[in-house]
Amino acid sequence: MTLLTVVRDVCSAVGVVMPTSVFSNITANRTMQEMLALANEMAQRIAYDTRDWTKLKATCTLPGNGAFVPPPPDPTSVWTGTSAFDLPANYKRMLLTSNVWKISSQYQPMRFIPDTDTWLTRRVNSATGSWGEWTIIGGQIHIFPIMAVNDSAYFAYLDKNCINLLSGGYGDEFINDGDTFSLDERVLKLGMIWQWKAHKGSPYQEDLNTYSDALAYAMAHDSPAPILTGRPTTRSSGGWYDAHS
Repeated sequence: MTLLTVVRDVCSAVGVVMPTSVFSNITANRTMQEMLALANEMAQRIAYDTRDWTKLKATCTLPGNGAFVPPPPDPTSVWTGTSAFDLPANYKRMLLTSNVWKISSQYQPMRFIPDTDTWLTRRVNSATGSWGEWTIIGGQIHIFPIMAVNDSAYFAYLDKNCINLLSGGYGDEFINDGDTFSLDERVLKLGMIWQWKAHKGSPYQEDLNTYSDALAYAMAHDSPAPILTGRPTTRSSGGWYDAHS
C-alpha cells in the first residue's frame, strides 16, 4: 500500500474526510499535516523501536590501512593508519546483539568500550585487549589498535531508511503520495489509527490491542522458523514416542 492508501484507510476509520492526495496543498490542510507527521512517527517507531527487522539489517566492512612509515628496520618507524571510520550514511543503531569482528580474529569479537573516559584512559596508557577494542564517538567507530593493510573489521547494524521512495531509493520519511513503507503496511495503518484516536482524546484501547496483536504476529514471522529434522513422533498417554521404534 502507498502512503496515500494507508492515510485514506486511516481517515475512513477515524472519521475524517479521505483525501485525494496527502501532499497536494498540505500547507493549508492541517489534517494532512497531522496525518503525515503521524505516518512518519509511526513508521519510524515500528522500524526502530520494536525489533531488529531482518529487512532492515545491513552490514559494513571497514578496511584497515595500517603500515610502518618508514618501514622497519629504520629506527624512526611509526605505525600509522586509520583508527576512526565514519558510520554508514544509512546507519540508525547497532543491532541488539551486534559485535565488531576482525578478519584476523574470526573466533572472538573485539571488546566494546561503552564509556568514553575509559576509552580515553586506555588510549593514553596504550592498553588494549588481545582481540582489539572499539567504541563510537562523534558519529565514527573507533578501533584500536590500528588495523593492518591486510586486515578489516565488519559489523551488522540497523538501516534507518524504512521508506521506499517513489522517486527511487530509500529514505526515513515519506515525501510523496506513492512512497511505501518497507515493513508491514497494515501494522503502520493500525498504529496510526490508535495513535490518532489517542491524540484526539477518543477511546482507543481496542484499536491499540488490534495494533499490538498485528505487530506481535509480524515480529513473530520476521525470523525464519527452525527446520526440525528426524523421524516423526506420535503422542501417547505416557508422552511422545518414536513412531518407528
